[in-house]
Amino acid sequence: MTIECIGVIGAGQMGQGIAQTAAQSGFGVCLADRDIEVARKAVERIGAQLEKLVAKQKLSSEQAAAVLANLRAVESLGDLKDCDLVIEAVSENLDLKKKIWREVDAVSKPSAIFASNTSSISITELAAGTRRSGQFAGMHFMNPVPVMKLVEGIRGIQTTDETFNLIRGVAEKMGKTFVVARDMPGFAVNRILMPMINEAVYALYEGVASVEDIDTAMRLGTNQPMGPLTLADFIGLDTCLAIMEVLFEGFGDTKYRPCPLLRQYVTAGWLGKKSGRGFYKYE
Repeated sequence: MTIECIGVIGAGQMGQGIAQTAAQSGFGVCLADRDIEVARKAVERIGAQLEKLVAKQKLSSEQAAAVLANLRAVESLGDLKDCDLVIEAVSENLDLKKKIWREVDAVSKPSAIFASNTSSISITELAAGTRRSGQFAGMHFMNPVPVMKLVEGIRGIQTTDETFNLIRGVAEKMGKTFVVARDMPGFAVNRILMPMINEAVYALYEGVASVEDIDTAMRLGTNQPMGPLTLADFIGLDTCLAIMEVLFEGFGDTKYRPCPLLRQYVTAGWLGKKSGRGFYKYE
């Protein structure tokens, strides 16, 4: 099977990044969202990103035009019926993801394969909700997708070798390094990363150091490009909390208990950069 057309569900930050990267890699891309205007605006933002690359002479005007020609916003999940691969990139909500996959499964062609960009939820469980569980795998992209080189590949217990090899090939065609992780809560990246961020929030909560000093200490003391609280704001505090809850529930270990301060920030609507306020304030 050859993958030529990719459907992307969710036109938020991750979905937009996946769509842009796929289109730049020569795939035809259909970008779907519950609101067609959100999908259209995402395509416009991709166009703006491409213009910046042209200005920096990283792309020619002709190449940018070719990328945009590969992209289209679509009205509904039904418009993904001819896609060879469908990648879901909606928020970390199990019920929402299951609902979407039931709808996509009902309209997709029999040969289509499915991949979730979930950062923590069981691929086995998501696959089991479809009629093609062997054709389902995890493709966990890193944010921002066009820049970050990693894709974490996760196979559910049902995933066939053919399906897994296909998603590996797609990731590599996108210029990504593909690593394999077991279908365990948080997989590899977030099982390590999120407890670190959660512990940084605990350090703030317990008055160990200020926001700025925690981030400075981790940047200069461990050579990280950004501090954990800055990174949390960039990821979205609601997403961080959702992943910690998956880890806590999945392992039943108190070391994964979300910090009360993280929960309080999310309750207040202080979600990070996307809301204008998190551990830092943004214009």
